[in-house]
Amino acid sequence: MYTFETKVRVRYAETDQMGYVYYGNYATFYEVGRVELFRSLGFSYKALEDSGIMLPVLELHSRFIKPARYDEELTVRVSLKEKPAIKIRFDYELFNSEGELLNTGTTTLVFVNIKRNKPCMAPPEFLDHLQRYFP
Repeated sequence: MYTFETKVRVRYAETDQMGYVYYGNYATFYEVGRVELFRSLGFSYKALEDSGIMLPVLELHSRFIKPARYDEELTVRVSLKEKPAIKIRFDYELFNSEGELLNTGTTTLVFVNIKRNKPCMAPPEFLDHLQRYFP
């Protein structure tokens, strides 16, 4: 298993009239977490795409426990609990600065060969970055 944390600050444009984060923006927080998790492993989405692989989202699930509010600094915790193959699943937990759990979610993405537009295995060089976390 591999877990990574990053921070995001809620911007005014991400909130609704009540000052709560609009529910659709949680997917963006998840994406920030995914991109930074890749970067923490010494890999990047850009490198993946440059190698001919894209990662479209297949599923997204979200559970709202407490609202996140304007100007709060959130911790986005992202975990890879299973070794990727054709699919990769990310688990998320979002916390406010007091450490209260606000949201949980998952996304499942699929490795797709850009030229063939067909699912494919995760690239070996990406799996090499994860090897020590999934012996």
